[in-house]
This record gives sequence, C-alpha cells and structure tokens, in this order.
Amino acid sequence: MTDFTHFNEQGRAKMVDISEKKETERTATAASSIFVTKEIYDKISAGTMKKGDVLAVAQVAGVMAAKKTSDWIPMCHPLQLKGIDISFDWEISEDTYELKIEAFVKTKGSTGVEMEALTAASATALTIYDMCKALDKGMVIGQTYLLSKQGGKSGDYRRED
Repeated sequence: MTDFTHFNEQGRAKMVDISEKKETERTATAASSIFVTKEIYDKISAGTMKKGDVLAVAQVAGVMAAKKTSDWIPMCHPLQLKGIDISFDWEISEDTYELKIEAFVKTKGSTGVEMEALTAASATALTIYDMCKALDKGMVIGQTYLLSKQGGKSGDYRRED
C-alpha cells in the first residue's frame, strides 16, 4: 500500500500531508456538458424557464461547488481559491442541442485545483438538469473531464483529443 499516497501504513485512507510542498500558482480547467431538447434550448436562450435564469443559477452553483469541493471529496484539502469562472457554449447540429460547460479555477497554494474545476463543471451540469427537469427528465449529462492544469510539481497538462 505504500505506493498509494492516500493510504497509511495500515492500508487505511489518509489525507496527504502537503505542508512541505512549495506554494505556487496553480490553475485547472474542466469540461462537462448537457444535452437538452429544442424546447429547453429555446427557453434557456429566451430566458423564459419558470425557475429563472438557468445559466446564471448554474454559474453560481458551479462557483459554490468549487469552493466546497473538500466537503464533497473526502481526501481533498480545503483551499483558498483565488478565482473561479464558469463559461457556456452551445453546440447545435440538426436535432442535437448540447450546452458545453467549462470551469476554470485558480489558486496559489501547495496543491492543485483539478478536483475543484471538475466539481464545478459537474455541479453546473447538475444544476441545469435540476432547473429544466420539469420539461424533460431524459436530458443527458455528457462526459466530464480535465482539459488542462498548470503549476505544481507534476507540471502542466493539456488534454489532447
């Protein structure tokens, strides 16, 4: 079990000690998406969903989720985040309406923010589902994945499609 950083000598879970790690600027960007019907697309675009401005609420949910990642993911360290941004982009083709989500997170600290970016992207998609489920419970949340990270001992990463 000594090869796994989140297990102690007894094979039990532990939070990794990062006290000796150098503080550096760290960023991460994660992506997710949600596939919706034309009706939902039209209502989100027109701002006529009964629950309110779907993208504004989802954006706030994503920011809140990034800040609370250590409450959701047991071995994540609570971090002082320096910046969070959630962006949206519609991809429409024939009868497919996909809302792409990107979550960017930044800190200066001893550990990375990949989990915070992934949590933000996930919570954003889940919030969109919640706000639109009265119209269609068949929406599909797409793949959620890390697009990039910068900083830290392991260096930079950029996803290649």
